[in-house]
Amino acid sequence: MLKKPLSYFLKRHFLYAVFMLFFVNTTFSQNTRISNHNTIGWYNYFGTLKLNSKWGIHSEYQWRRNHLITDWQQSLLRLGVNYQLNPKVQLRVGYGWIETFPYGEIPINGMGKDFTEHRIFEMVTITDKVSIVDLSHRFMLEQRFVGRYSTINLTKEDEFPLLNRLRYMFRCQVPLKGTEVKDKTPYVAIYNELFVGFGENVNENIFDQNRLGMLLGYRFNSSVRIEAGYLNQIVQLGREVNNRNVFQYNNGLILNANFNIDLSKQN
Repeated sequence: MLKKPLSYFLKRHFLYAVFMLFFVNTTFSQNTRISNHNTIGWYNYFGTLKLNSKWGIHSEYQWRRNHLITDWQQSLLRLGVNYQLNPKVQLRVGYGWIETFPYGEIPINGMGKDFTEHRIFEMVTITDKVSIVDLSHRFMLEQRFVGRYSTINLTKEDEFPLLNRLRYMFRCQVPLKGTEVKDKTPYVAIYNELFVGFGENVNENIFDQNRLGMLLGYRFNSSVRIEAGYLNQIVQLGREVNNRNVFQYNNGLILNANFNIDLSKQN
């Protein structure tokens, strides 16, 4: 592959995520909509257990908080199986268990209750490198069984309708020293992810949410990497309030701890 100058990448890729942030904010902040603002903190663990050159196990837990850290926003546990199709393409299927809490002035659940979600997902991640910049495109399809209360008197969900969602995330990262992210290397990264709902139970939110993150990271070695930075999340609720769509504008801190254990090398 011919190497292209960094200016080409900046023009075609790096500014894409920033553009998406302003586009989504402009498109979804009209006066006919209700806006709710929250300060959030997401503290995340990601782990990969590589079994051999093709197969691996993925695990993650995300501790999502409102008011930066004091109150619950969401708890997310996800497990999956990886298959490395080739050096640039990875496939993953898995299951997620999510608990969402009634945070903010207008909670996601109309009855102001927490609710459970069981999620099945399929994912494709495509990676590439242009000059010193690492690129990735992640496509995810989710089948979400979201808990719902048929009456306000219930203390536990009695319905789990199916909601389908498609996600696309673009990410790029650049080392702050040298030409590649290797051991003992700091780096910066930016990503943008768009969520689109579809299917019979899509309700109000064909546009489901958008996330933009700007991170400062450090790779200690091939097994440990940490990242911290700013997160912007825009969420459209799946229901109306007083015949108006509701949008959450959540901004705050994100902290990621990434661990990679390669059993194939040990074997």
